[in-house]
This record gives sequence, C-alpha cells and structure tokens, in this order.
Amino acid sequence: MDGTPHSFTPHGRHLIAGDWVAGASSFASEPVSGPAHQFSMGTPELVDAACRAAEEAFWTYGYTTREDRAAFLNAIADEIEARAEAITLIGTQETGLPEGRLQGERGRTTGQLRLFAAHILKGDHLDRRHDPALPDRQPLPRPDIKLVQRPIGPVAVFGASNFPLAFSTAGGDTASALAAGCPVVVKGHSAHPGTAEIVAEAVLAAIEKCGMPKGVFSLIQGGKRDVGTSLVQHPLIRAVGFTGSLSGGRALFDLCAQRPEPIPFFGELGSVNPMFLLPEAVKARGAQIGSGWAGSLAMGAGQFCTNPGIAVVESGPAGDAFVQAAAEALKQVSPQWMLTNGIAQAYRDGKARFDGRNAVRPVLTNDSEGRHALPNLYETDASNYLQDHALGEEVFGPLGLVVRVSGADEMEALAKGFEGQLTATIHMDDGDTALAQRLMPVLERKAGRVLVNGFPTGVEVSDAMVHGGPYPASTNFGATSVGTMSIRRFLRPVSYQNVPDALLPDDLK
Repeated sequence: MDGTPHSFTPHGRHLIAGDWVAGASSFASEPVSGPAHQFSMGTPELVDAACRAAEEAFWTYGYTTREDRAAFLNAIADEIEARAEAITLIGTQETGLPEGRLQGERGRTTGQLRLFAAHILKGDHLDRRHDPALPDRQPLPRPDIKLVQRPIGPVAVFGASNFPLAFSTAGGDTASALAAGCPVVVKGHSAHPGTAEIVAEAVLAAIEKCGMPKGVFSLIQGGKRDVGTSLVQHPLIRAVGFTGSLSGGRALFDLCAQRPEPIPFFGELGSVNPMFLLPEAVKARGAQIGSGWAGSLAMGAGQFCTNPGIAVVESGPAGDAFVQAAAEALKQVSPQWMLTNGIAQAYRDGKARFDGRNAVRPVLTNDSEGRHALPNLYETDASNYLQDHALGEEVFGPLGLVVRVSGADEMEALAKGFEGQLTATIHMDDGDTALAQRLMPVLERKAGRVLVNGFPTGVEVSDAMVHGGPYPASTNFGATSVGTMSIRRFLRPVSYQNVPDALLPDDLK
C-alpha cells in the first residue's frame, strides 16, 4: 500500500513462506487502464521452495483445531475487506471489469471464507462414523472402528483469468483447502498479478495475526509453462485445483496422472451450458426468455464458465419470436472489455469457426476489435449440430448458438448428444411437464446443476451447490469447486481400529 486505503502500488515479488522474494527476470502487466507494473517471473526453483515450506507447515497446520482454522479463515476475510477500495481499483485496472462486479466478487470471496469457517465448526465435513466393538459376535468378534476425514497435505491452486478474486488467490480452491487443513501454493494468473499480490498481502497479515506457520500459503507469479508443470509434478503436492480452459486443464490433468505417484486434479474446464426451451413456455413468453437469455449471454462479455451458449428450441413461429427477441436485445449491447488480449483473440477465432460453416446461419454478427468484444448469434438445426463436433465447443465470450429441433423426440436425442456440462436449463410451463420429465434423466446425467426457468450465470455459494459435472466440464464429476462440499476434495477418510483415545485425532475424541 502507498499510505492511502484507496490505492496500491505492487512491489512485484513472490510470497514464499512469509517472505517477499524477487526473481531474476520479470514480466509486465497489461492493464486496461492505469500504469503497467513489473512482476518477478516464477521459476521451478521458487516452486520447490514453496512446496517444501508447505510440507513443513502441514505438520502444524494439518493438526490445528477447527476453531483455529475458522478464526484464520475469518481473519483472511477481514484483511481482504480492509483493503477493499485498493483491491477494486487495481482489479478494474487490470481486468476491465466494472467496479460493481469487483465489489460483488469481493463480497463473494469473503462470504465463502466465512461460510467455510462456520461449516467446519459444525464438523459436518468430517463424516464421522463409529462401529462399536462387538466382542461376543459369532463366529468372529468385531473390533472397534472409527472413521474421520483427514487433510491430505499441500495443495496447488491455479488462479483463474475470469475471476480475479473468487476463483484465484484466496478464492474457493484456496479457501476450501485451508478449511480442510491443507497448506496452499497458488500459481497466480498473469492477467491480474497486482490483484493477486494485494490479496496475498491480506493472507499474510492473517497468518501473522493468527500465528499460523508461514508456509501455509505461498504465491508464485507468472512464469512459463515449466512453472505450472513443476508445481503439479512436485512430489510434495497432494492435489491440484484449477479453473481454466479445456486444453490447459487437460494438459495439467495428464501430468498429474503421469506422476510416479498420481494425484487428483480437480479441474473446472468450462461448458456450453445448454438451455432447452419447451413448447408451451416458448408460446407463452418466448420473447421474454429471448431477451433474458441475451442479458445472461452478454453478462461480463460472456466470460463466465456458466455462460449459456446454446439454446435448443423447436422450429416454428414461436421459436422465431424467441430468436428475434434475443437478437434485438444483443444489438443493444455495447463493446465490453475482455480480460486479456489473448482471450479477445480467442473469441475472434471462435467466431471465425462459425462464419466458415455453411450449415450455420448468422442471425447477428459483429466484428470485435482489439480487447473489446461485441455479441454474435448464430442458428443451426439438430442434424447439423450432431454431425459437427466443433459447434459444441465453448467460445469464451458473448456468442450464442440456437439449435432448432423438429419436436420432442429430436430435442431428447439432442440432449443425449451433449457432452458433460456444468449446467443444463429447462424453460417450461405447466403444460410442458411431460416433456420435462423425459428430459430430466438425460440432463441430470449430463450436468452438475439442472435449472428450471432461470439462467445459470450466477453460482450460489451454499451447502447444496454443485459447480462441476461430467467430463469435459470438469475432470472429477464427483466433486464441486463451489459450496461447502468443495472442502471434501482435500480430505481423505481414515479408519482407526482399536485405537486408544490418547492416539486419536481430536475430532474423534
């Protein structure tokens, strides 16, 4: 900080076990506004130092009480809020996201830290079980067996480009790992290194305030591919949390599997999040749904992993009215900043894929320039969609595809043809119940979250939320990266047979 609570000047160093460490080389940030800053470049050597410090810290932090860990999580939230204005300022400069979005995301970040603190105090995540001894059981006696979930050890977290707070330095993966009792090594995203640094300062302040071991948290900035590779392959790392692209996530997933000792890779890799518009709902309020879809599609320049990129609707006048309303609403959308120049270029490349296909009809097309994005809307039919795999690939940005179907049978067949998704949505009225009942068994197999009469952009942080789904939406369909169940990713069950109380974990006594 430079002396005022509203500004922040990064020093550009890594945080390794309580020390701010400079590197031999550096990179410059690429802000939308404000000055660029120099940041030290990560190296495999820094990764090794951070991982060793995390392992050393685990022997203390992994055996802290839930009360102490809850106080630590709350302290991190307090320290983030103490830097609120400065975080918003540098976050908007680096990403181009509006102030309101950054303020809301900060509240989400501190809210989930406090939610996890309250959750671990209740102990529900421990799944404690006890089978009392049955010494007189025939033909053999049963021993006394207790079970509890225990932390796995140091966790690597990769910051996300599109959520500089909620899915990055002290975001959901970091918060859930710390709640479980696991030290964290964060690989910061180069799209917002200044935001990462000021949040890391907040975490360090909480470490010092709560007397936690310094190695419980480290931040490594930037770096080439060898930094990410060395992090997921470091023998002391026990699991990885990742939010990003399918290609990048799959490469890291494969590296985790190829280790001499494979580890779980909890990757959230994106989704096209299809919406199914059932006939009676379209007849009654198709235009309303169309304008609502446009708002969700273009929100945040379409840079949400839950962006509803595909709408499935029957051919006919009612479906036409839906498409027209969506197009008219999208025409009103002004150019929006994208998170990085690379993401903006990828969006233009994604649009070009659609422009070059004869089976796709443009409904609304715009040429986006530089780091700005304008929305695009296309239309095809079920037959062409099922034959062209590329139409189902995520375009990260405000691009929508309408798939027209001939009736209920083709809609169900199309649903079965989708890959794994984070979300699937049904828009329905009472008269659509029978068709919705046909679709539900398909959609619950395809997605981690099924919605009715809503839009998936907006993921509630709660006990019942699932943010994950069958591959390629995520690499582990039995897990979630949002909500209290996310803590379970970084725990493993241990049984204790005939173990005296003096040797049991405190949570079993």
